[in-house]
Amino acid sequence: MTSTVDVLAYIPSPPQGVWTVGPVPVRAYALFIIIGIVVAVVWGDRRWAARGGEKGTVLDIAIWAVPFGLIGGRLYHVATDWSTYFGEGGDPVDALKIWQGGLGIWGAVLLGGVGAWIGCRVRGIPLPALGDAVAPAILLAQAIGRIGNYFNQELYGRETTLPWGLKIFQRIDASGKLDTLTGTSTGVVERIVHPTFLYELTWNLIIVVLLVWVDRRHRIGHGRLFALYVAGYSAGRFFVELLRDDYATHIAGIRINSYTSAIVFTGAVIYFLAAKRGRETPEELQPRNQRDETDDGAAEKGTTT
Repeated sequence: MTSTVDVLAYIPSPPQGVWTVGPVPVRAYALFIIIGIVVAVVWGDRRWAARGGEKGTVLDIAIWAVPFGLIGGRLYHVATDWSTYFGEGGDPVDALKIWQGGLGIWGAVLLGGVGAWIGCRVRGIPLPALGDAVAPAILLAQAIGRIGNYFNQELYGRETTLPWGLKIFQRIDASGKLDTLTGTSTGVVERIVHPTFLYELTWNLIIVVLLVWVDRRHRIGHGRLFALYVAGYSAGRFFVELLRDDYATHIAGIRINSYTSAIVFTGAVIYFLAAKRGRETPEELQPRNQRDETDDGAAEKGTTT
């Protein structure tokens, strides 16, 4: 039995994850997702400009990548937790309620990458180079987004007696019914668990620092830094999944995200080893129409000299 003194030493969860401002519900999960996106766009654009690209490019690409990423993240979550929404007792309409939480990072990266590819095609810039510029910024955004999971009291691990264990409170709505998502804490501790959201957040920040260091020291390009981001995140996520205890689809007794992490890690390492070395020149990062104008101008100058 856990003593009162021990419980006081644990990390408390927020009393609620949703606040009402007039008639408008303010959801911590959505708020931190938005903050993460803004940080990723601002920092990613600065990194792109520092490499010689045109300022404002990342925002133009984000207009394509963000909606695709949100849709992809939700589709992956619903696909891997199918029974929650379409099984016994589930409500298919809840699959559309993205504001309640539930975004799979693998789906977000996959479809977000498709959106970025479309944006890069429209803009006329190389997608791998853009990926290298925004890789640390995307991972920082993921770390920020994990704070939203903390407010939602979700994505936690198995029960633990470690001093940094997370207290999961009972939450109820205004009518007194249990409501873990939008309710308010009663102060009753239901369990003490591994704060896996915090483990992943910390790991993400470590990889962000390593990516920036590697990029500055070795000046890699052609999508190889993005591959390192994917491999680094996947490695950490694999071990975090081993500690998770929330509901998830299993295959042969193993959480599906563990399989995904291993497969994506392997693919990222193969790409990193096979991709072209070095880094793109600033001229290669300019929009296609500008490169064409420069080439035409150089050609005309050559014919008149």
